[in-house]
Amino acid sequence: MRKKKVSRSWVPSLLMAVGVFVVIWLLKTIGLLSMRWYLILQMAAITTISALGLNLIYGFNGQFSLGHIGFYAIGAYASALITKDLSAKWSGTQVGGLSWIMAGQLGVLATLILANKLKMGPRLKALRKRIGGELAPYESGTITALAGILMLVVVLAAGVVVAVVTHWVFFALFSGLVSILPKAVEQPIIFFVALLNGGTLAALVSYLVGLPLLRLGSDYFGIATLGFAIMVYTALQSGDLVIPTMKGARGMVGIPHWTNWGWAFGALVLSLFVIRNLVYSSYGRAFLSVREDEVAARAMGVDVAQMKTMAFTFGGFFAGVAGGLYAHWSGFLHPSSFNMIRGFDPLIMIVFGGLGSMTGTLVGSMTIVIGLELLRNVLPSGFEDWRFVIYAILLLMIMLLRQQGLLGTNEWGWLKAPLPPERDIPVPTQAAVEGEEGA
Repeated sequence: MRKKKVSRSWVPSLLMAVGVFVVIWLLKTIGLLSMRWYLILQMAAITTISALGLNLIYGFNGQFSLGHIGFYAIGAYASALITKDLSAKWSGTQVGGLSWIMAGQLGVLATLILANKLKMGPRLKALRKRIGGELAPYESGTITALAGILMLVVVLAAGVVVAVVTHWVFFALFSGLVSILPKAVEQPIIFFVALLNGGTLAALVSYLVGLPLLRLGSDYFGIATLGFAIMVYTALQSGDLVIPTMKGARGMVGIPHWTNWGWAFGALVLSLFVIRNLVYSSYGRAFLSVREDEVAARAMGVDVAQMKTMAFTFGGFFAGVAGGLYAHWSGFLHPSSFNMIRGFDPLIMIVFGGLGSMTGTLVGSMTIVIGLELLRNVLPSGFEDWRFVIYAILLLMIMLLRQQGLLGTNEWGWLKAPLPPERDIPVPTQAAVEGEEGA
């Protein structure tokens, strides 16, 4: 017996990532990298995280979404509300915003879980069938409707109770932590929690949005998600009516500048790690099967609705995390940063790099963000806006000459599909070979 070694090492990719991080950090430390380019590299990493989330939805699952910028905005404002509360105390305390955002999410989750456990739809159908033979149709319909409203009120009330109770629990917990933690430790912990909540809130909203919209076909789904992005943009314009510190159309100020190269690059590496392992898991294979042929996937036992919802939710999570990093990179949030035009940026990046390729998304996003800034330096004074014309021409050339994008579906290094593990290959002995020949 001899073993065939087919494993692939992740060490070279890890060393390359560490090398890139150290080189950028050293160049900034010794002054060879200007602050402008230092910030641009951070923005490139943040944009790549958002594009990776959209590639999971469109490139790997085949759902044409135009509402990705809405989840990006939700993550940005949610995380900014948490961190701004720590210094400005807009909620009256340092952790009031954090506790309410976390409690609200748990309240919605409790509502969804209870509604699923009650099986409201089947129970109402059974009730109407039971009383339908004894009452007139309009009477049975009225009673069924009232029963449905009563069950909905009970479910919503339970969600509100869970939210209120968990709010006070989280408030007491985080107030105690803030009071005892030193400032050097308090900031990264609160920032991490803020980014995580921005991602989870965006994921929760994407799940709720996906429940009705994912029933639509690809083109109709794209238009519906575009409508969602417009609704988010409109809501942000009047956000100060609900939370005054958001300032609505004036723009939210006072957000701490906590995003640096370490946070942006670390979040990018962690996002690649999670998405890579998700794509090559059984769920990822199901994503791909839905993209290729929904009918065939359903025939093979794949829950198409569940896979679409899962991909859409994960994509919203990464958009929310990227939005949180952007908020603390910019220090200022305005609804115009999340308008419909900006929403096409991640879509262009994944198509430019290659749909269904994590490496392509990485290369495409970095190329577009850094390339536009390089063109700003190269073009003569007064012609800087012409870089968008050159950018559009390059996109047209890519679409005409290489429709699959720069890399197509190819991956590099550790992002390639994992190979099978080592296995034993039977080697026949000489006696066995001679016995077969004699037979």
